[in-house]
Amino acid sequence: MGKASSKGMLVWLGLAFAILLADQFTKVLILGYYRPGEGTYVTSFFNIVRVHNTGAAFSFLANAGGWQRWFFTAVGLGAAAFILWMLRSHHGQKLFAFSLSCLLGGAVGNVVDRLLHGYVVDMLDFHWRFLSPLFPGGHFPAFNLADAAITAGAVGLILDEILRVRRAR
Repeated sequence: MGKASSKGMLVWLGLAFAILLADQFTKVLILGYYRPGEGTYVTSFFNIVRVHNTGAAFSFLANAGGWQRWFFTAVGLGAAAFILWMLRSHHGQKLFAFSLSCLLGGAVGNVVDRLLHGYVVDMLDFHWRFLSPLFPGGHFPAFNLADAAITAGAVGLILDEILRVRRAR
């Protein structure tokens, strides 16, 4: 990897690191000021809460007995390694690299939680009446900044692929 290549990749690693820092900072605040299950009303559709998720998205495997902590940690570390490899090769593709950086920062943020606490700290609670048929009380499962970054990264990858296919036509 040449000097120009290293510099280009540093921008994306910096973004991932900023996401990681913001995610961990918000989690430190939640852990310091809220007890598990406690929350604060913010708007008619949003609360700040403290939730511990031992599983993955939507609490998948949350009650699996503990092995899932190490499984999801390994998946997160494997994803981070793959993303770093992809960033090294594609750091010049802005949307693609931005998306990978979001995924990297989010994945590492949740891995840090699993290693430090044994669970992921979630705090963003959105709720709307129209979600009631899908989620109890219309509350979308609580999530954190790492999850939001992962979602943004996934959306970015989809958009990047759509644009790539359109350019190829």
